Amino acid sequence: MNDSSLSSYKQQILNDFNNRQNYETELHIRAANRLVELAKLQPGQQVLDVATGTGLAAIAAAFAVGSTGRVLGTDFASGMLLQAEQKAAVSGLTNIRFEKVDADEQEFQESQFDVILCSSAIVYFTDIPTSLRRWHNALKPRGLLAFSCLAETSPTASVLFRKVVQRYDIAIPNPNELLGTPQRCCQMLDNIGFEDIEITTEQFGFYLQDAEAGWTGNAKSAFGLQNVKWSDEQWQQCKLEYFTEINEASTAAGYWNDITMFFVRAHKSGQVDALLT
Repeated sequence: MNDSSLSSYKQQILNDFNNRQNYETELHIRAANRLVELAKLQPGQQVLDVATGTGLAAIAAAFAVGSTGRVLGTDFASGMLLQAEQKAAVSGLTNIRFEKVDADEQEFQESQFDVILCSSAIVYFTDIPTSLRRWHNALKPRGLLAFSCLAETSPTASVLFRKVVQRYDIAIPNPNELLGTPQRCCQMLDNIGFEDIEITTEQFGFYLQDAEAGWTGNAKSAFGLQNVKWSDEQWQQCKLEYFTEINEASTAAGYWNDITMFFVRAHKSGQVDALLT
């Protein structure tokens, strides 16, 4: 894959993730571990972790499936994959490998995996229904899909960011809208043919005490202001308005950044060979 041929949006994603110095925040670690926990992986399973990032879910999955299982982690951000490979090597894992692949273009063999994971990344895909159909086809009969996504009202610091920049005629779509309620998740998966759909809703929010970090995280993200050409005065004015909004909504503990996360699990239909159970 030639990064120079990527669309503007894909390049923004790469800019965001390849330049992050602190991706492995408590939020991402907890979310990845919780997804793997809820997937209830078994020894010997074949697992795919899509948009693996630094391998948080993939590495946890590799420990869960043991030496007889196999885990493939894919991502298109080289900086993230390098960290994932280094971590796997330090862990001494021999049942895991990583590949540089764009999730929007990833092709699979039919009935290839027992489990497909995607932790906190499905929102970045350009065509989520198509990706879900590909994953459905790639799962073995009764195979499990497990992914996490955010409510359309979360994170509240990002909702506020979009509200402020809209005053400057910058319309940033809500990336969490498509799968932003349990009902929408269920409907999309049901339409594709998944069954036994389960959704666990959990709160990962925290008090934001650094408005500067909130501004920078949103402005530099793929859903931010990477391509906006503003004067220094416009940048500072917009940032000041964001800080003002944050401060007005804050308590002594800080600004409550609500992060409502859905952990979605669904199975492919079919019957498992009795000899393999």
